[in-house]
Amino acid sequence: QVHLEESGGGLVQTGGSLRLSCVASGQTLYYWAMAWFRQAPGKEREFVAAINWDSSKTLYADSVKGRFTMNRDNAKNTVYLQMNGLNAEDTAVYYCAEGPPIPTTDKNDYNHWGRGAQVTVAS
Repeated sequence: QVHLEESGGGLVQTGGSLRLSCVASGQTLYYWAMAWFRQAPGKEREFVAAINWDSSKTLYADSVKGRFTMNRDNAKNTVYLQMNGLNAEDTAVYYCAEGPPIPTTDKNDYNHWGRGAQVTVAS
């Protein structure tokens, strides 16, 4: 059914920026909320950001507020995560997710996931 594919990860120096993209294909519904989660080795997957279908509602984890910005382009079936001021704590595999009609911070509310994109911040 729904397939999500992340891109844009890589190795960045402390203080640098990256822009992640996630393209959705298959039986996707544009009015579903989308989200980004991340998981570092030895840690649980944690919420990063979420957005509703028309971008009128966004949620951010306290750890990324003011540094990360999420937006979406429904015409391209794509969501983005602009990450600025990266530090070592941001090093993780970043996952794109889709599912609930309203954005939430709970990973269990999402039923479609990408394979993840590695983000490594050198510090």
